[in-house]
Amino acid sequence: MDVGASAWLVILLALVLANLPFINERILALVPLKSGAGHKPFLVRLLELTVLYFVVGGIGRALEGRIGTVFPQTWEFYAISACMFLVLAFPGFVVRYLRKRH
Repeated sequence: MDVGASAWLVILLALVLANLPFINERILALVPLKSGAGHKPFLVRLLELTVLYFVVGGIGRALEGRIGTVFPQTWEFYAISACMFLVLAFPGFVVRYLRKRH
């Protein structure tokens, strides 16, 4: 896989996984909640978003390692990538919490 395809794969994966906590009621889209719980609390969605951020980061790091040398990153990279992941999660947040229901 070339560099361009790897970059687009990570971006698309980040877009899908950033919205995943907001579009379903299962934990990490695998584990169903207890039958009487109703819906996931917002804190669980944030924790899930954090876990998925690290999953996307790990996949990106693995793809970078397959292409060549993995470049060392400082805290600025992680701060910017976390903010970008939150921006990618905004459509799911809007659909879940800000959309008017009729």
